[in-house]
Amino acid sequence: MELQRILNSNITKIAKGKELYSLGYTRHQVADLLCNGNFGHAHNIWRKWAQGANQMIVEAPISVAGYNFVFDRTFGVEIEAYNVNKTSLKNTLNELGINIVEEYYNHDTRGHWKIVRDASILGNASCEIVSPVLKGADGLEQLKKVCIALNKIGAKINKTCGLHIHLGVSDYDTDNFKNLLKSYINVENEVDKMMPSTRRGNSNKYCKSLKMNKTATLMKRKIDEATGIENLADSVFSGGRYFKVNIQCYRRQKTIEFRQHSGSVQYSKIKNWILICARMVDYAKKIGEFDNLNTILNESLQEYVSDRQVDLVA
Repeated sequence: MELQRILNSNITKIAKGKELYSLGYTRHQVADLLCNGNFGHAHNIWRKWAQGANQMIVEAPISVAGYNFVFDRTFGVEIEAYNVNKTSLKNTLNELGINIVEEYYNHDTRGHWKIVRDASILGNASCEIVSPVLKGADGLEQLKKVCIALNKIGAKINKTCGLHIHLGVSDYDTDNFKNLLKSYINVENEVDKMMPSTRRGNSNKYCKSLKMNKTATLMKRKIDEATGIENLADSVFSGGRYFKVNIQCYRRQKTIEFRQHSGSVQYSKIKNWILICARMVDYAKKIGEFDNLNTILNESLQEYVSDRQVDLVA
């Protein structure tokens, strides 16, 4: 059967999609057959096929016209892990040109990487590795070296470990926060699908759903009714920080924290999540609310999300 031959062939997903379109399959069919229901990714493959086949493109692009993402915000990373030999980690990072210091538990921003204790992590030699303020490609390069070191010394992850991403939002006003929070509620179910079951819905007390056991409509109405950033933090989210998106840190650090991702020491996984979160923050500032994750993602991130959802299907 031609369909099975294409699906089982040893070619790229894009090449498979182009063959399916040549056979007359629709974008919705290709999304279901090839992209785990990710219409945005199927649409991008269709555009490439249509341009190559000189077909007329009759649909508007998924993304908003004129919107260009630039990764220029400051960011920070908190990596929770266990089986971390702190001396080995410090020595390995020093060899890679990264200064890291072991400290008591604190929320202070440093000019260096730090290792702090975190009682929520189970396992021997558990800790949290916290970055200084990072930015752009140089920041990602530092993160890469830290991940290399963690893997070299045999750091491990279990279900009690999380990955927390801070993004600088000193330019945010109340409406920007509202756009971001309502957008995350809109796409929360999609984000859940790329997370393990322990970090979906309202299952984890350290990264609770933004819907707070209410309907999305009711929670978004409460957000809209907030009179300022302080009111959003105190009244809507009851002063708590253990949500998938935490805005309490804005007071102290002028950042917003994404807490939902599971623990990881894999550079590519952490980098992709940083870029996804950065695009959420950027879009909410420049354009407004979004209700489709693919709207804000480029093709490579769409494919990454689709593959994650396949790997973690439940």
